[in-house]
Amino acid sequence: MNTRDMNTRAEQRTMTATLVWGVAYAGFGLACVLSGTSLSHFGGDAEGMGWAVVAVGVPAALAAGAVVRYGMRPALRVLLLSACVLTGVMAFSLLMDVITLMFGQGVDSPASTANKALAAVGAVLLAATSRSDRSDRSDHLPVVPDGTAVPKPSAAPGSVQLAAWVGTLAFLPYAAMKTYWASGGTFAGVAGEEMLAVSERNGASGIFLALESWGLDPTALLALLGVFLLWGLVRPWGQVFPRWTPFLRGRRVPRSLPLAPALLGAATLAPYGVVGIGYLALVTGGAVTMGRGDFPSEGDALLVAWIGITAFAVHGVALVVAARSYWLRTRPVRLPMATGSTPGSAAGPAATPGGGTSCGRR
Repeated sequence: MNTRDMNTRAEQRTMTATLVWGVAYAGFGLACVLSGTSLSHFGGDAEGMGWAVVAVGVPAALAAGAVVRYGMRPALRVLLLSACVLTGVMAFSLLMDVITLMFGQGVDSPASTANKALAAVGAVLLAATSRSDRSDRSDHLPVVPDGTAVPKPSAAPGSVQLAAWVGTLAFLPYAAMKTYWASGGTFAGVAGEEMLAVSERNGASGIFLALESWGLDPTALLALLGVFLLWGLVRPWGQVFPRWTPFLRGRRVPRSLPLAPALLGAATLAPYGVVGIGYLALVTGGAVTMGRGDFPSEGDALLVAWIGITAFAVHGVALVVAARSYWLRTRPVRLPMATGSTPGSAAGPAATPGGGTSCGRR
């Protein structure tokens, strides 16, 4: 089977999956409306958000079904991309819920979290379906045997690595603040013991509290993982496992391994941080007010908010830049072989064990 046929089958499966998702998502929204289940993070109006889910799921399913039946058309592509944007908005703050669940804490609204997860899956499927060109390919592309070149591991351009440095440095004040609290220090008028009591009162899990008691703030550890992910996207060791990874060194890193968390983090942190900075700017300018929460004054709460939101915004934007660079640098390259040539001959690149071709020495 040639590469074009394999790509066509993959596209057909993606289109079908998008159709099934659209029906399921619309059904989920309708079930929430009929049962009176609120999809809002804070509760409230049970019907409004449910009908919004139905309004996204039904057109998405119809568009995907039309693509399966008739092939891609410009109007269908616009509809799919519009639904993709809407589902991306609905998946907003999913990462925060995932982090909460990782530490054994319960989310405020299981239905809201389920909606965000479904919306995130839909955004990926809709984006993939909108990129399909099944009708164009089947009509115009000749069937030729071709190989796939695996790009040589490479570092990101200097501008992208600069963005990674900025995203890394943005987390330093946040990590320092959280670690200082975890070690018992006082910052913004709140002592470490008070922060631990607040976490316990808010239902923090035993794992979270244990780490805090040992002077290790879980969110600071997650920030460290975020920095590790960011540099994996811009350095060659994010494409081939390096020597310091036992049993895996020298093997190719699956593209989805870093891209999946990077895209999830970027889709959550970047808009969350950018919108948050806009809000904090209004608070700082006196246009709106902000509650002081567990802090002695609004000024203390504002200081902590600036440190956290700035870190999320800058790191999120850096993830967007780094993920795009990684996507482009790791895309398989199709190399049609010359007539009469065989893999490994002088007319074409040498075949690799994975069925592709080598683009250079590792």
